[in-house]
Amino acid sequence: MYFFKPISDEVRLSQILFNKHNRTMKLSLVSIFACVAAILQSAPGFLPGIGYFISPLATAPILLGSMFSIPFGVVTYFLTIMLLFILQPTEVIVFPFTTGLLGLGIGASFSFLRKRLSVIAVGAILLMSGIMSLLFIFHFPVLGPAVPVSFSILITGFLLANIYSWFWVEVALIIYKRLKTIIV
Repeated sequence: MYFFKPISDEVRLSQILFNKHNRTMKLSLVSIFACVAAILQSAPGFLPGIGYFISPLATAPILLGSMFSIPFGVVTYFLTIMLLFILQPTEVIVFPFTTGLLGLGIGASFSFLRKRLSVIAVGAILLMSGIMSLLFIFHFPVLGPAVPVSFSILITGFLLANIYSWFWVEVALIIYKRLKTIIV
């Protein structure tokens, strides 16, 4: 079945090749990924309306950075958070718990897990735990003020988190195959 097929070892092989590059090239790539992620995440503040459709794309730079190297993915994640303090402080509470956490989790799970279903599950669990943290710990209406928080919303949210995570796993593999020839 499609979900139980192993993901190719290209990610692991290119991580080895990426680690052979000098530190300046790696840090330049990390800073570019962080800048792109911060700009995409802050899009709703600059472009009301359409920016909400652009904002989820901030997952891609974090995901790709952590696919190349987990430590540099973490640096990209925190650097993006710092840039958001400057660009759009209102997005600082949303990014670390949703978009950034999803990208970091999926990218790191490519290094440790082989099956597509397990990578998708890790992403969905991290995304849902981030959303639940925002809803129940910080009382931040991440779903919007009009949506009531109930059990059925959370079950539906978990299903949507699985679909969303699956989407990002497939997109990451496509983008990664194209980028690896340039970067690695």
